[in-house]
Amino acid sequence: MKVFPLVAIAAAFLVTGCASVNMASKEESAKAKQFAAPATNNAGLYVYRNSSFGGALKKDIWIDGKCLGESAPHVFFFTEVEGGKTVKLSTESEFSPNDLSLTVDGGKNYFVRQYIKMGVFVGGAGVEQVSEQQGMTDIAKLELATAGTCSGAR
Repeated sequence: MKVFPLVAIAAAFLVTGCASVNMASKEESAKAKQFAAPATNNAGLYVYRNSSFGGALKKDIWIDGKCLGESAPHVFFFTEVEGGKTVKLSTESEFSPNDLSLTVDGGKNYFVRQYIKMGVFVGGAGVEQVSEQQGMTDIAKLELATAGTCSGAR
C-alpha cells in the first residue's frame, strides 16, 4: 500500500475542503456590517476568517475563556465586550491555544482576523489585530455566524 498518495489526498482536503457552521440571518449579517459604534461603555469586537486555506478546519475562538464560536472560511462574529480593559482572544491551534491581548476602549470597534497555518500534523490557527479599514473591507465580503458553539472546553 502506498502511503504517500493517501497523505497527499488528506492534505489536499485540509487545504481546500469546506467546513460549515451555524449562520445568522442575512438581516443580522447586514446590520452587523453597518459597523455602528457600540455603547459608550462597550467595545465592538469583530472576529473573522476570510481565507479558504484550511477550509475543512473549524477552529474555536474564545474571549476571556468564554466561547465566541467555531469559525469556518468566510465567516465573522460580532460581539460587544466591556470597554476600558484588556481582553484575551484565543484560538485553538495544533498543540496549544494562540492568544492575543487587546486593550479596548468603549465606543469603538476592533477587528481581529483568524488565520490558518499548516503544521506538521494538523492545521493550526492564529489571531491578529487588523486596522479598522482592513477589517471593514474584509468583513463586507463575509457572512455573520451565530455565536456560542465551540468544540472544546476551556
